[in-house]
Amino acid sequence: MNDSSCRSAATAALAPTTSVSSHILVPLALLSLYLVWGSTYLAIRVGLAGYPPFLMAALRFIGAGVALYAFLRWRGMAAPTRTQWINSTLTGIMLLGLGNGLVCYAEQTVASGLAAVAIASMPLFAGLFGGLYGHWPRRAEAVGLGIGFAGVVLLNLGGGLSGSPLGALALIASAALWAFGSMWSKRRNMPPAAMNTAAQMLSSGVVLLVFSLCVGERWPVAPPVSATLAILYLALAGSLVGFSAYLYLLNTVRPALATSYAYVNPPVAVLIGALFGGETVHPSDLLAMAVILGGVALIALNRRRDS
Repeated sequence: MNDSSCRSAATAALAPTTSVSSHILVPLALLSLYLVWGSTYLAIRVGLAGYPPFLMAALRFIGAGVALYAFLRWRGMAAPTRTQWINSTLTGIMLLGLGNGLVCYAEQTVASGLAAVAIASMPLFAGLFGGLYGHWPRRAEAVGLGIGFAGVVLLNLGGGLSGSPLGALALIASAALWAFGSMWSKRRNMPPAAMNTAAQMLSSGVVLLVFSLCVGERWPVAPPVSATLAILYLALAGSLVGFSAYLYLLNTVRPALATSYAYVNPPVAVLIGALFGGETVHPSDLLAMAVILGGVALIALNRRRDS
């Protein structure tokens, strides 16, 4: 099976039936992406009440990866080649293993809403790392980078993250690794979109499980039911439903609209954390969120004009 037929199989496997109008599906996909991915930060915090961070992330990605991989193989999609497995594993380690694993680690001491705000700085690192491949930021992008990183500094100096230096460092490292891994993978031989995600979840889940055992994490004796349900939610809703909605949007609407979750998830996460998690948000944290999102928006708008 060649690359084009693999992509067709991936789209057919995850795209909704054409009998339903896109006027209905696009808003539903956007709503699910905004709410589901925005809610995963609080779900991580709930899961941490019963599971250690890296074990929790491992269970999430192994479960979702096995389900998606089995489904795609059942639909007839070819398995990744040896080279594709290697590239997917390295990318998965950066994006899911370290990227998401560090978020889980940070949320032991950082509110879920603030974690989402910090991760919103990812596009800033992506713009910065673009210079490594010869894509140095233009003047407007450089201004956006400066504004965004000023917001990151403000967030770390404010009330929410100042009391957790290790958590703050983990979140910044997570955003930077996600950005670098995303750029690195674009220049590698990767499986088609859906199979690539399945391979990344499987490989990163195994790596996280091994790392969890190496650092002394153990399976909890009697985890709360809410913590186990949170992991199921992360695997099913966060990884499978959220990714399916994102893939559908990428194939249906403009990239600027498909990636608009980067602007919506932080305030959604802050609101959900305050309403259902009892989290407190300082005024300086809200100001930092506005500054970070302003910088990211300036970069995105400039790139949209050039596209």
